[in-house]
Amino acid sequence: MTKKIVVVGTSRGIGKALVDLFAQNEHHEILALGRNLGKMKSNFEQYSNVTCKDLDLSRSDVREACEEVFQDLNRIDILVNNAGFLVNKPFDQLTHHDLTESYQVNVIGVMETVQAALPKMTESHIVNISTIGGFQGSVKFPGLTAYSTSKAALCSYTELFAEEFKETYIKMNCLCLGAAQTEMLEAAFPGYQAPVSAEKMAEYIADFALKGHQWMNGKIIPVSLSTP
Repeated sequence: MTKKIVVVGTSRGIGKALVDLFAQNEHHEILALGRNLGKMKSNFEQYSNVTCKDLDLSRSDVREACEEVFQDLNRIDILVNNAGFLVNKPFDQLTHHDLTESYQVNVIGVMETVQAALPKMTESHIVNISTIGGFQGSVKFPGLTAYSTSKAALCSYTELFAEEFKETYIKMNCLCLGAAQTEMLEAAFPGYQAPVSAEKMAEYIADFALKGHQWMNGKIIPVSLSTP
């Protein structure tokens, strides 16, 4: 059966790797979304089953923008909210803009994306991508207050959504990822070599997106080999 898959945040790293994996199945139709439309088109030009569209979660009208982006879809089977905004800065130096953009991209934009997607969903799985730093009880690191707290809010949102929609066939889960070798990891931990590549992490996420909702709903799942 054809799967209609939407992945947000696909111009690089895990998001790009996810689209590459999903696109290998000719029965999947993938909508790749992100801020760098030119890079996405270059990344995925070889795939006939991938459509690329611009989406910036930092804008103030994300729900309206997503409704326009989704208007040509008759349904959405899988939505992976992979986009993220990271600030690595000491707490006392964080600006109002650092905090508001972190929460807008990492939490509010995700909620508004889901609001726009709901009319296209019946039996669907929404996967939110958080960080192990947002998982309660995990080791925390200086400089990541804006990022980790906003990603922790994404975990709470996942539980609340699952409760509110528990009588439907729309399931939502959240993966708290440990270190994978990406540009974002380099920004957070310069010089650190992760034990997992972006491609290997994407393999887990893709499989979970396709199957995980058969057993789980509203779960916050740590996916980490290391700290960070």
